[in-house]
Amino acid sequence: MLTLGVALVATTSQLSRDRAIEEGIETAQTVQAYAQAPVPLDAHTLGTLSPEQRAAVVASVDGFSTRLVALRLWAADGEMLFDSAAADPSGFPDGQRLDMAVRSNTPNARVVTDVQGDLNLLSSTGTEREVLDVYVPIDYGTVVVGAAEVVLDYSGTAATLTKGNRTITGVVAVGLLLVWLLLYRTVRKFSSRLQSTALDNARLALLDSLTGLPNRRMLLDRLARAVETAAEVGTGVGLVMLDIDRFKDINDSLGHDMGDELLAQVALRLQAALRDDDLVARLGGDEFAVLVPAIRSAKDAEGLAERVRTVFTEPFQLGEMELHVETSIGVACIPEHATDGSSLMRKADVAMYTAKVHRLGVAVYSPHEDDSSPARLVLLGDLHRALTQPDELVLHYQPKIDLRTGATIGVEALMRWEHPTRGMLPPGLFVPLAEQTGLINDLTRFALEKAIEQIAAWQADGYSLAVAVNLSAHNLTSFTVVDTIVELLDKHQVSPDLLEVEITETALVADPSRILPVLTRLDGMGIRVSIDDFGTGTTSISQLRDLPVTQLKIDRLFISDLESNPDVCGSEIVVKAMVDLAHSFGLVVIAEGVEDARTASRLAALDVDQAQGFLYSKAVPPAEIAAARAALVPTQRQSPEELDPRHAISDRPNPSSPPADLPIRTP
Repeated sequence: MLTLGVALVATTSQLSRDRAIEEGIETAQTVQAYAQAPVPLDAHTLGTLSPEQRAAVVASVDGFSTRLVALRLWAADGEMLFDSAAADPSGFPDGQRLDMAVRSNTPNARVVTDVQGDLNLLSSTGTEREVLDVYVPIDYGTVVVGAAEVVLDYSGTAATLTKGNRTITGVVAVGLLLVWLLLYRTVRKFSSRLQSTALDNARLALLDSLTGLPNRRMLLDRLARAVETAAEVGTGVGLVMLDIDRFKDINDSLGHDMGDELLAQVALRLQAALRDDDLVARLGGDEFAVLVPAIRSAKDAEGLAERVRTVFTEPFQLGEMELHVETSIGVACIPEHATDGSSLMRKADVAMYTAKVHRLGVAVYSPHEDDSSPARLVLLGDLHRALTQPDELVLHYQPKIDLRTGATIGVEALMRWEHPTRGMLPPGLFVPLAEQTGLINDLTRFALEKAIEQIAAWQADGYSLAVAVNLSAHNLTSFTVVDTIVELLDKHQVSPDLLEVEITETALVADPSRILPVLTRLDGMGIRVSIDDFGTGTTSISQLRDLPVTQLKIDRLFISDLESNPDVCGSEIVVKAMVDLAHSFGLVVIAEGVEDARTASRLAALDVDQAQGFLYSKAVPPAEIAAARAALVPTQRQSPEELDPRHAISDRPNPSSPPADLPIRTP
């Protein structure tokens, strides 16, 4: 701005000076015109003026006496014709300026200092003033014969210019100062806002806006520091992660405002219950974490987690409502469970999920509960690939035996994976992974298509055999699976009564409002529906009465009790109660996991209708089922004492040494 001001003043001053000189030149040209009028052309040729001519020149310029300091007339060769200051003219012109004026036929002006009298350090009788010395060409038509040197008083103009420059300088200085102050105020205000915004952004980048607690970013930073410090001093680091159970229900029922209020109250209680050294952070949603630096053992971290759990003992006051809230807490420590901050957070999250699934309240990390290892990700990629291969995923079939006749009346389809490098994999290794990632729908379609193809193949060989396929709860939340079954039955020309679907009791009660319409449609098509693992869920009698199911499979837990406690009648009472209840609703009862003849006889005595297990056969490829075709013919009904159901299929293993790979249910 200073440079701008200087440039503005200098430019304005120069323009004013140039304008003043232009005005002086115009005056000099006027003086030259008056002075030239009485001078004939031949006077310039002769180089002299007569006294009369000289007097006429003086008279002609008399009107300019107030500004005219001197007037001299010069011939083109530099000879002086007239000098208003001397009767006998003599002297020399400024030859360069005279030549320039004559040659260019344009005035040549210059501001000079005129000294009058004796002006030195010892005497002050002389004076000096600024004058404008202008050489104005004298022409007659097109012929330039000389120049008139007009000397005008420039002191007044110079003074006016000086005053004007001072005024302009002052105005510019004041104006620029005001502009600077305005800009300074604006920039300062804007800078202050930017600074405030930057501080807010920095705060928001490290703190949670709702609770004021540190956020995930700050937690990771503090966790990294704590890990480094622990490595130096030889201590441990604990991490406690928790989330609020059924928080979504709270939001849906009371509204998000109440949910936010609950989170804020939880944050306050957590801060009040923990030490100053413990860092409480909100990771997002209803998930919180507590960093415990310099901890001695995982036991101490677990104790702190139990103390955190007590925070939720008292109800939370939300408006006029008292709300009791429960939480699931996971604990992981360095060096017991992890070696770095990233793996510590992951394992604390796994422990929290374990606590939630098993309703433990507090759970310490266990590798047995960790289903998120990198190896599982590799296995998931292999499973994607296996679905595109023709021979890796296969279905094996386990016979279902009628306990009254000993005949094989159906089979259950169980999936196996012939992995190219790991060999035969049971479904327990890959089905849960498929359910977690959404790949279960593709896996289910594969199982249904293979099972229905097999039914059609057996029909082509001359016999019919019902096949049961397990469905996941994920499959039954929409009618997509029904449309798939309809499409496959039509494609292979298979009757619906040869297809059965099994669904676990726990899956049935998880979301009955969405699952029941799907089961009802399947039942209406003539497809039999079975409840698998009955006895492990919470199905009520009224639900069982209204469910569109035809079969009930008693969980192997109760069957194993019959095998391991043959002299205890308690297990028989439970099984008998299940059988009577199912029969009262017209359901067929199936026992799974039968491994010896004694248990089979007892089940028959308890009126169980069907059984499956290693006593009869493990799950085998369809070719082995076809090889045992002769055993599919029903025999005469026998009493439980006479029945030896081990002969239902000719290639079954010895019941005294059942196969090692227990069948695992899969879609």
